[in-house]
Amino acid sequence: MKQIKRQKASVPSLIRTSLALAVASALHAPVAAQTLSEVVVSASRTEQRSFDAPAAVQSIDRATIEGAGPQVNLSESLNRVPGLTILSRQNYAQDLQVSIRGFGARSAFGIRGVRLLVDGIPATTPDGQGQGSSISLTSTDRIEVLRGPLAQMYGNAAGGVIQAFTRDAPATPEFAAAAYTGSFGLRRTDWQYAGQVGQYGLVADYSTFDIDGFRDNSKTERKQFNGKLSFEPFEATHVNVVFNRFDMPLAQDPAGLTKAQMDADPTQAGTNTVARSVRKIVLQNQLGASMLTELGNNRSITARAYTGTRENLQYQAGIFIPTLPPPTGAWVGLDRTYYGVGLQYNAQSQLGSTPIKWALGYDYDESGETRQAGAAALGEKTTTNRNEDNTASNSDVFMQGTALVSEKLSVVAGLRHSSVKFKSDDHYLSNGDGSGATTYQNTSPVLGVTYHATDALNVFATYGKGFETPTLNEVAYNGAGVPGFNTNIQASNSQHFEVGAKWAPSAQARVDFTAFKINTTDEIVVASSSGGNSTFRNAPGTTRTGWELSGSAQFSPHLRATLAASQIDAEYSQAFLSGTTPVAAGNKLPGIPQSFLFSELLWTQQPAASGQKALATGSQAGIELTQAGRLYANDTNTASADGYTTLALKASHVWALGAGRLTTYARIDNVADERYVGSVIVNQAGSQFYEPAPGRNWTLGVRFVLPL
Repeated sequence: MKQIKRQKASVPSLIRTSLALAVASALHAPVAAQTLSEVVVSASRTEQRSFDAPAAVQSIDRATIEGAGPQVNLSESLNRVPGLTILSRQNYAQDLQVSIRGFGARSAFGIRGVRLLVDGIPATTPDGQGQGSSISLTSTDRIEVLRGPLAQMYGNAAGGVIQAFTRDAPATPEFAAAAYTGSFGLRRTDWQYAGQVGQYGLVADYSTFDIDGFRDNSKTERKQFNGKLSFEPFEATHVNVVFNRFDMPLAQDPAGLTKAQMDADPTQAGTNTVARSVRKIVLQNQLGASMLTELGNNRSITARAYTGTRENLQYQAGIFIPTLPPPTGAWVGLDRTYYGVGLQYNAQSQLGSTPIKWALGYDYDESGETRQAGAAALGEKTTTNRNEDNTASNSDVFMQGTALVSEKLSVVAGLRHSSVKFKSDDHYLSNGDGSGATTYQNTSPVLGVTYHATDALNVFATYGKGFETPTLNEVAYNGAGVPGFNTNIQASNSQHFEVGAKWAPSAQARVDFTAFKINTTDEIVVASSSGGNSTFRNAPGTTRTGWELSGSAQFSPHLRATLAASQIDAEYSQAFLSGTTPVAAGNKLPGIPQSFLFSELLWTQQPAASGQKALATGSQAGIELTQAGRLYANDTNTASADGYTTLALKASHVWALGAGRLTTYARIDNVADERYVGSVIVNQAGSQFYEPAPGRNWTLGVRFVLPL
């Protein structure tokens, strides 16, 4: 199926050109080293340099988050992580489409197949469902992204891990205020206090976001608070208490378009969405605490506990079932309460003459929800025909260790045993009893070896086994789209193989390359999607092979380049029937761009300095290039969206106003006004696959920071 524009330059040619320029320039640039000092915790569950981690892991710092846009979506800054695909639906009712190495691409809403953590506290429920909106970007200091086998040490649905960390309170208290405006009625504000109050550190951030939307029926209103209180009740003990509230009183849903609808007018809403007032309302509150106690002799204990509630009311266009009359609309309500605890022990010891760093831990998480549903007319409830209580819980133990076998060789090994339980109690029995229960169990081993060839070159190979259960939403309908607990969906099992190298040719440049292969059995795939509801089933087998490349280099004290590129061949390894439709072996998995490239060239008026995280004063300007490959929309591969290439321009300037700082921002996205598909709804029953991306659009912002 033909899309509007095709990419004109191949991904490999762009990669070769960009990387060659970056490395060649960096080898001769006399700038302070910054490439090896990046610290991460996701790979080994303790602080280490990302360069030494035997895994594909990257960290996005505060300066990058702040300079990438109005800090509404993860896609603004995380598009520079290879292997991580974040597709903006232009639909805040359904969240971003996030996948890592193809895991999570099936999701019609929310995030699946990828674990989310905020300050060490899960933002993913035990069944594997997460929400990207749980992360308050305006107060986030850094975001880590872990890909590959080591992510299996985080349990169910760990195709990868995205972990965000709220900033620490500075020694000097400060107040910050920011405001943004932009195309399609975008309005964004943020108010933040951060500082030490006696022995306590406090960060309190309140932000608002409103947008009329690029498409019809896509108006959204959001309010978010994120607070972090830090203190030390005892010597060598540090406590963080985090509270966040996410309030989205309105998120209209424009749904997908057919090819004909998109060609006629990409700004229109999907069939029946306006007439039936399709929208979502969400309110979430979460309170969590983590405690780190240093025991001496390189030993420590970390404990966490959290609880929260989430109210979700969604009005849908209505699901079409051939044996029933056409609906006039539908609604689904979820009232969820969740909580969890975790305990981890870290130590460093000796096995003979071999140093070993290891961690041992236990996680328990539980989520309970009341699910109700019924018919709706003109966006209001008319009847209730579903009422049930669903619970999901996980009980996991894990152990992970790293041994420095010699000066040149280190080994990482880990084991995690997971037990995930689902239960549904149906209280609406007029259409039959949809109750059910099931338990999924899995043991995930990981083994990796790193060869430390030189101080500037590490080579590693890692193997791991993982699993992914369906989510409660994915077992909510049987194969015919009828409400009821679907116990026919099995957990998928996967084997991950990864080899990679990390190279710092100079103090100003770094290149990471990873190649991977993943074999999966019982892959969870979309059977059909219609009217806001999706049904799921298992495919017998899939394979994913691909590579990821990232590079950064300081051309001169004023010029820096960044590159992230990936390519993936994700296909069904065995033929199967999806309903009555045959899917051939070799067909590509839908929802996964076959290639992706992001590159940035950034100029700063002031020269870069070692450890600098933000521009002191002066101007900054940059150009970004994004290129994506073909995106299939269904299992039969009869519908797809062509690849695209877009450019973005950005600039900022910082003024010193007394003790304060005033920063102005300007950004233009899709400079060439390219018409393309931003994301797809996999296997949409009415062929309304396509979610168009906006044309040329702009953002202006201002931020003032005042020390108190």
